[in-house]
Amino acid sequence: MTTWTEWAGYGAVPHDSAARHPLGVMDWVLLVGFLLGIYTGFAIQITPTVPFPAAISGITGVILLWRRRHGISAAGLAAFLGVTLLLLASILYAPGLDLLSKRTTGLLQMVYSLAISYALFLTVVEAGAAAFSRLMLVFILTIIVGTLLETYAGLAAISDAVRQKIYTSGVYDADLRDELLYGKVRPKLFTSEPSAVTFSYTLFSFCWLLTSSWRHKRLGYLVMMAAAMVAMPGPTLLLMLLLLGLHEMVPKGDDGPAPLLSVRLIKIGAVAALALIAFAIIASSVYAARLDNIANGDDESFFYRVIGPFLVTLEVVKHHPILGIGLTGEQMIADTIATVFLRSASFSPLWNIPDANEVMTNYFWLHWVYLGLCGGAVLMLAISGWLRSLGVHALTLCWLGWAILGQASGAYVSPKTWTVLMLIAACSVLHAEAHKRRTAPAPIPAPPPPRPYPPGALVAIGGNGPPRYRP
Repeated sequence: MTTWTEWAGYGAVPHDSAARHPLGVMDWVLLVGFLLGIYTGFAIQITPTVPFPAAISGITGVILLWRRRHGISAAGLAAFLGVTLLLLASILYAPGLDLLSKRTTGLLQMVYSLAISYALFLTVVEAGAAAFSRLMLVFILTIIVGTLLETYAGLAAISDAVRQKIYTSGVYDADLRDELLYGKVRPKLFTSEPSAVTFSYTLFSFCWLLTSSWRHKRLGYLVMMAAAMVAMPGPTLLLMLLLLGLHEMVPKGDDGPAPLLSVRLIKIGAVAALALIAFAIIASSVYAARLDNIANGDDESFFYRVIGPFLVTLEVVKHHPILGIGLTGEQMIADTIATVFLRSASFSPLWNIPDANEVMTNYFWLHWVYLGLCGGAVLMLAISGWLRSLGVHALTLCWLGWAILGQASGAYVSPKTWTVLMLIAACSVLHAEAHKRRTAPAPIPAPPPPRPYPPGALVAIGGNGPPRYRP
């Protein structure tokens, strides 16, 4: 029978010769608290203009960073400081010095987000694949059960009461729209909106897929997706198909001979085609009403999350192609945003154009708006170098997973954005280590040491003479 310490990974075998200290109970509590903070997105408004985003994750992340301080390498710290200096340069060279104060706040939030995400990375890698995949499974099952209870067992009243107390803005109230599109009110499960639930579920499921050693984990992943579509329907769940395709494209480890480039390209093309076909089939059948609204320009949420940010990015890149507008510089392009939206055939004149800071809800496109083509590429290279210094090799997996999930989340400088990247990076390390252990040849046992002859044994002692008894 598996004991609690074995289930939690306390007795996990360390990777190679780098022995890892097993996580203590406090570390697990902090790790759960960090992920709950990302799930809820609970923020504290320090001043009217300075928020404390993901406050629970911030507090637990700082403690985790202190507890993992001995795991911070000189190369990792130097790379992190290099990324910070690049971000500082980006706000100093950005146009519009009158927004320097706003950009400085954005820089502090960005560094804070990267720092606590760094702590998460170190902690997840220390936990090990087996233990962390079980933790992800606990989160996944909890979300499934919780959303079902909210829909069918009266938990919605408690959830709504908590939401009204802890969230001061951004509380979802389009229940009538849910009734028309999905036939029921989508569960929020103590978050501000239904998409926060489906986003976290998608991220946790992908992390489980990367770290699980179960033989039939792909089938289990699809079952998770099907269960979520029943319990918490939403288009964000379709990203799980793209992430599954991404999982099949990347190498499973850095050992062994690399396949031919032509073979890899054929595999990538086939997997991508199958993922897109499955995406289209499920979208057109399960979310037919939502797709009709999108096609007819009647889906406000999809426009603000995907179409609008893309169109604004194209316009901004025309005028600021090198370094963009600087971190959190949306006020500089408020008129551009309004013009682009009003000119778009997908935008309805009946919709309100909210504040510029609330319109761009797609962190992938915000990356290029803030930093431009050149600055965005340089920062990605710098962060990639940081990840390599931490032992991450599947950089393509990390960035593509980050970009895919960016289609369902905004707030570029928030902890959630960089938790996505660092959590996928940590899981890719665990994934590669587990694959290496599975494919490593069995060690050849050493020959047994020669057995000494007992006293009185008849042995030959040199020369050609007859054997004598050994005293």
